[in-house]
Amino acid sequence: MTLQGTSIIGNENGSGNESPIHGINPASGEILQPPYPSATEDEIKRACKLAGDAFDTTSKLSGKDRAAFLRKTADNIEGIVEDLVLRATAETGLPEPRIRMETGRTCGQLRLFAGLVEEGSWVDARIDQANPERQPIPKPDTRSMLRPVGPVVVFCASNFPLAFSVAGGDTASAFAAGCPVIVKAHHAHPGTAELVGQAVRHAVRECGLPEGTFSLIYGSGRTVGAQLVQHPVVKAVGFTGSRAGGRALFNLASARPEPIPVYAEMSSVNPIFILPEALAERGEEIATGLHGSSIMGVGQFCTNPGIVLTQASESAKNFASSFTEKMSGTGAATMLHSGIRDAYEKGVEAHEGIASVLTLTRHNEEAGPGQCSVGTAVFSTTAEEFLAHPELTNEIFGPASLLVQYTDHGQALDVAKKLEGQLTATIFGTDDELAKNKELIAVLESKAGRLIFNQFPTGVEVCHSMVHGGPYPATTDGRSTSVGTGAILRFSRPVCYQNFPQGSLPDEIKDGNPLGINRTEN
Repeated sequence: MTLQGTSIIGNENGSGNESPIHGINPASGEILQPPYPSATEDEIKRACKLAGDAFDTTSKLSGKDRAAFLRKTADNIEGIVEDLVLRATAETGLPEPRIRMETGRTCGQLRLFAGLVEEGSWVDARIDQANPERQPIPKPDTRSMLRPVGPVVVFCASNFPLAFSVAGGDTASAFAAGCPVIVKAHHAHPGTAELVGQAVRHAVRECGLPEGTFSLIYGSGRTVGAQLVQHPVVKAVGFTGSRAGGRALFNLASARPEPIPVYAEMSSVNPIFILPEALAERGEEIATGLHGSSIMGVGQFCTNPGIVLTQASESAKNFASSFTEKMSGTGAATMLHSGIRDAYEKGVEAHEGIASVLTLTRHNEEAGPGQCSVGTAVFSTTAEEFLAHPELTNEIFGPASLLVQYTDHGQALDVAKKLEGQLTATIFGTDDELAKNKELIAVLESKAGRLIFNQFPTGVEVCHSMVHGGPYPATTDGRSTSVGTGAILRFSRPVCYQNFPQGSLPDEIKDGNPLGINRTEN
């Protein structure tokens, strides 16, 4: 597939302006061709108008037709996997197996949503039939179901060039709900975005959908991104990235004459509590697993374990020593782009600047010009100092971990209560220890979207029950998820139909249940 170096505005290619971006190989600093000009204001307006026009059609598509489009998109992406491997590895420094895995995950979640909308019960159909004889007033006939919200803007993530980008979970769930999607490409992997964008556009054409069903826009988040979020036709936003970026979009969306929801996944340190018995019994095993989780993807996963809590003991000392040794023996590796590298170095330096924080290892390797290589870092402090320094809860996005030692169960609870909202919270312990720590579980339940026992948080299963979200600042809306079929609920809203004749009702809420879906009746 040939790269055009342009935005995709429905069926047309954009012309752009004089502010092009290039993909850059983070390992070598090589500037990759072609350049990608920023979309013009007129192109942004056209993409939004096309999306608004397309909504009249996409919102009325049957589950079968939406499923066909999702599956065709997955087929098209699988058909360009070799192109994706070449371009994505060059733009991100990620290894070929990771790109192939992520391609499979992207296509798998598209097909998962296809199965969901084809079956149809996700609309949560509720029916209360009329009772004209009810006293003192008759009961009306009311029926409700979920309907799509309208055009959605999706911002690509830097750390997942496929699974959280052009045809990733946000886009898949919005398409499944019946919403047109305008994607804002990430500057770190523009060519990868275009390849997937072309595959989506081909699927739109092959399925006979209106051209505004999908557009792909290049440009700065501060200008192009802001214009997209503020356009009145846009009804919701999906974002994965930094807290500053997500909050900026949230503020823009909230300040609109018609505020809209922003589902932003932003920052999380994913605390791990290792209880004493488990630490004594298998501390070395846990240290090995923690090392693998901490350096996975050079620590560039939103579920990377950033804070590890243990009760002060000889076992805790041995654990810290083993984990530090493993981290210090890990060579430097290439991060996705210079912005992430610079933020990582800044975060590490901030921890080093706190007198009460001990640096156990700081493996730093000089990188050549244009290279984004970083080393691991491990820090240690006490629970008292952790509680005294709120900045220690700041996420360091990369292969760095902070070990925190507490004195007793009460202090562990104090730390848990002071934590910000998280994507995940993990407990390592025996079954008996877990049973004795109901209060800790209750606190963590209020802090995180996913609670994990005796496993590490990296790796997010794409399935119906997954929750990839959490209280602020993990996300801007802790009631939702960006992974799993529950994500479709972000881009839909309940509509009630009162006293409608059968012929004017959607099939999902007609008498006789013509679609054969699960419904709540009377």
